[in-house]
Amino acid sequence: MAFASSGTPGGASLPGKRKIYILLSAYVFAFFAAQAMSISLLSNWLKSTLALTGEQTGTVMGANFIACLIVQPFYGYILDKIGLRKNLLWFLAIMVASCGFFYVYIYEPLLRQNLVLGASAGAAYLSLTFMAGSFALESYVDRIGRTYGFEYSRVRLWGALGFACAAFFSGTLFNINPHINFYIASAMALVLLPVVFFFKADTADAENVKKTAVNFKDTLAVLSLPKFWGFMVLILGVTNLYLVFDQQFPVYYAAQFATEALGREAFGRLNFAQIFLEAGMLFVAPFIVNFTGIKRGLLLAAGIMIIRITGSGLVEGPVLISLMKLLHSIELPILAVSIFRYIATHFEARFASTLYMVGVSFGHSLGLAILSQPVGRGYDLLGFQHTYLLIGLGALVCWIASIWTLAPDPKRVDEIKDAATSHDLENRDSAS
Repeated sequence: MAFASSGTPGGASLPGKRKIYILLSAYVFAFFAAQAMSISLLSNWLKSTLALTGEQTGTVMGANFIACLIVQPFYGYILDKIGLRKNLLWFLAIMVASCGFFYVYIYEPLLRQNLVLGASAGAAYLSLTFMAGSFALESYVDRIGRTYGFEYSRVRLWGALGFACAAFFSGTLFNINPHINFYIASAMALVLLPVVFFFKADTADAENVKKTAVNFKDTLAVLSLPKFWGFMVLILGVTNLYLVFDQQFPVYYAAQFATEALGREAFGRLNFAQIFLEAGMLFVAPFIVNFTGIKRGLLLAAGIMIIRITGSGLVEGPVLISLMKLLHSIELPILAVSIFRYIATHFEARFASTLYMVGVSFGHSLGLAILSQPVGRGYDLLGFQHTYLLIGLGALVCWIASIWTLAPDPKRVDEIKDAATSHDLENRDSAS
């Protein structure tokens, strides 16, 4: 990424760059494989295994994102404080190791006995581990990439491959016993923990980190920047509506087949194909955003999201619905690269994690916490297709507004430097 992850001057010459890249890629591969096994069929598990209604499923999903609202700002603040230290990697590895035990002996029994208590326990675990935790991991990868001189997307593609490999088997294993999926997720810790043990990033710039370390007032000052809220129109609008659409999509997809079991197995295969293509797109996405520019890259990705939402409401049958699903492999890499470049271009580098965790991750959770339950009720009352069309209409309105609210790309490198200086002054004034 030209702005977000092109590396610091001299970053490419740091010793151990290749080792850091390999170990970080292995960690990301195993983490997202565990994520696929644990939450890719979460809505199916809630509805088919636990027999929850669409509204109840939406309630559980909404609880997950309410918990993320609480967790994400702290993740962002902590990441900006710890720099390149591997505390986050240790924490996530330990949480992944506990996945099978948590699902089988805590989450499932609680959901069967008391929906509110079960949803609360699940929200705490899932937000810390696979939901807010995945955003925190991505932000950490971006920080390491900027230091060592390699692209964020070149590491993240291994996460897509890990998710794809797990998704290929997840539907079949789910049909045998969902507990198998959860225990395989835990087994990924056998990769994560040794990787963290051998992983060591260069923290020689500790003094510079101290000089530019953020405090809580600095973090709050970010919320006063007009560019932040202009960016949030697209995040809170289009991408939030897209995510709430995608939550129970596996349930809708399974309904296209003769039996739910056959549909879940087919969805696992489709997920594999989609994420395998996504990994390839993560490799080429930086070149696409170089061509389109950052703002147009954001609008392009969001436009593809709207096509998928409305298309899923207009077409019928497993083949056409599958084609709509495959659009995800195109838009997500473009969106990810564009978001990191937008943040790096228009805001101070020392706030990168805070902006990503608060602006993107927190913004997503805020919308999903509000929308999950009513959209789930819409599925029960109106059906999936009509609800998808309403979601698509709302996303289109937000997309049009984003054309004016997103900041234009700087035309020269000098403008980027001037913008960074300006943001520094703004934040100092706000903090004081």
